[in-house]
Amino acid sequence: MTKSFLAKPGEVKPDWMLIDADGQVVGRLAVKLATVLMGKHKPTYTPHVDCGDFIVVINAEKVRFGGRPMAHPTHPNFTAKMLTKTYQRYSRYPNGLKLTPAAEMIERKPEEVLRLAVRRMLPKTKMGRQMLKKLKLYRGDKHPHQAQVPEPRTL
Repeated sequence: MTKSFLAKPGEVKPDWMLIDADGQVVGRLAVKLATVLMGKHKPTYTPHVDCGDFIVVINAEKVRFGGRPMAHPTHPNFTAKMLTKTYQRYSRYPNGLKLTPAAEMIERKPEEVLRLAVRRMLPKTKMGRQMLKKLKLYRGDKHPHQAQVPEPRTL
């Protein structure tokens, strides 16, 4: 009888990855990031243990949405979906629904666009919130994690 391997929390050693998001589609990149954060890319994946790696994403402001490309004076990766897609939040006051178009969200908080896409693909549990903390998103090429020596990868 063969036994299944189950990782224990103390045995798992997370790696550090460096991902360049320049020109990548938000949804497709988010799927790959969520898979790595959960640890499903490793043969030692165990559902009840956080087996995922740390991910540092640079150039978060240069991501793009799928859809038909359109000309825009300030944003090079502008698509039709940036006009139609909206992000909503609620202030918990009566009539407190706030709608933000994707184009405005990318200008103001480009890291949040990717963080929200990945968050919705992770488990909705304590472990899912713990996994999301291992995702580090930054505008531009600079990040404060040189000491961890993240390995550059393409997903």
